[in-house]
Amino acid sequence: MTGRCPRCGLPERCSPRACPARAQAFATAWSPMAYAGAVPPLVIALKDGGALRLARLMAAQMAATAPPGTWRGTLVPVPADPLRRRLRGVDHAARLAGELGPRAGLPVARVLARERAPAHARLTRSRRLRADVGVRTRAGPVPDIAILVDDVHTTGATLHACAAALREAGAEHVAAVTYARTLT
Repeated sequence: MTGRCPRCGLPERCSPRACPARAQAFATAWSPMAYAGAVPPLVIALKDGGALRLARLMAAQMAATAPPGTWRGTLVPVPADPLRRRLRGVDHAARLAGELGPRAGLPVARVLARERAPAHARLTRSRRLRADVGVRTRAGPVPDIAILVDDVHTTGATLHACAAALREAGAEHVAAVTYARTLT
């Protein structure tokens, strides 16, 4: 995906007023892949199929194709919903951040926690953006510069909640990096 909007990560530059991320707490968003074609089955295999080796492949693609200046700060995985983490047996974003850290030359800090919140999959975009995703910071310091790491950027609601929690706890700059970006 080239020629993308640096703010929301969509494949075309948005005008500031029309950008879907205009009111979100993260400063920039980037993903190497569009969530289309062969990508959704890869993401599902990582999240639900236990194909943990895919995190290594995804992290390698992310590290190798990131725009200049992306890798500064500390990687912060988006915390998984506790029930889904128990059912899956893994926190896929933490696994992805763990694989990405050495490739990007950055530390990983698990400074966010998530409480059980209602599922967002069936909500409209506007309702997702207003819904509580149950994210909070853990005790201890947060990084000044944080890069949120997750598998897919859809509406940005979870990324926004995570970025808002980090900003409220003192982070000066929060960016979002995901493996894939939905195109709507």
